[in-house]
Amino acid sequence: MKLAVLYSGGKDSTYALLKAKKENEIVCLLNVKSKNNESYMFQSAANNILEFQSSALEIPLLQKETLGEKELELEDLKKLIEEAKERYKIVGLVTGTIKSVYQSSRIQKICNDLDLWCFNPLWQIDEEEYLEELFENNFEVIIVGIAAYPLTKDFLGKKLDRKLANKLKELNVSQIGEGGEFESFVINSPVHKRKLEIIDSDNNMTGENSGELVIKEVKLK
Repeated sequence: MKLAVLYSGGKDSTYALLKAKKENEIVCLLNVKSKNNESYMFQSAANNILEFQSSALEIPLLQKETLGEKELELEDLKKLIEEAKERYKIVGLVTGTIKSVYQSSRIQKICNDLDLWCFNPLWQIDEEEYLEELFENNFEVIIVGIAAYPLTKDFLGKKLDRKLANKLKELNVSQIGEGGEFESFVINSPVHKRKLEIIDSDNNMTGENSGELVIKEVKLK
């Protein structure tokens, strides 16, 4: 089946893509670029370089901006999915949603309205089991956003490996950032045709425990 992936560039949507690709054709990536860093629906960190991610995956990207206003941003998402349905003839949408009922219920409603299958391959997956699957599949993931105590700017740009996962556990922080504690970006995985290499970046802190890694320059290897 022809499917689109609701894609942020992070680990969850990339791993969902990997799972969905085993038995389906992924024809496009969909991203809503929110101007609100505290959007209830969409990741904002690193979405300025999603064109490179699209090239690395060799999957076309459809991107739409939104003001990020609660509930109203869903209309922008719906328009984007409608565009994908018309242009790529998709019959379903893949998401990386794990536990958020708020997100999953709203995406499901949009899919119902558009007569599309909503596929959530990571729904309710065990956190440690999921992490182990990422490590075993050689996912290279970095942290590009933080939004919770006790995370500090030192975490930005760090690779999410077993050592860091254990550190997060010690700090009583979700190892997969499911509570919104951090946002991730995948620089390489089994579905990547080329690896992304970050050449230049900077930390943009908005508080002692909140900020993002601003990626200024990236290239494909």
